[in-house]
Amino acid sequence: MSKLPNAIPSLRTIAMPADANPDGDIFGGWIMARMDIASGNFAAHTVKGRVVTVAVDAMTFHKPIFVGDDVSCFCNVIKTGNTSISINVEVWVQRHHSETVLKVTEGSFTFVAVDKQGSPRKI
Repeated sequence: MSKLPNAIPSLRTIAMPADANPDGDIFGGWIMARMDIASGNFAAHTVKGRVVTVAVDAMTFHKPIFVGDDVSCFCNVIKTGNTSISINVEVWVQRHHSETVLKVTEGSFTFVAVDKQGSPRKI
């Protein structure tokens, strides 16, 4: 059996019925939005300021997420440039009423650090 990463998740939530299709699978767009929130917050803390999403460089859906799953997003820095930062996001679930833990999705998001006017700034 897998174990959750030994880190603090950047975001943790429960998949709810309103987020699913009629068969109980969570919509890919729902999890992608959670990944953007998690990685954007992680990037902002890392660069100590505002960031904007400029690209989703990769997304892989390994397994479905179901209603009731405990969903955790774990982030780490892939690369930092002059004004941009790339973040890897792994999504893990603990299945509802179960000890089963699985990595279900992963992706890479790129952000640009911006100033108060929305112009790129050095990191």
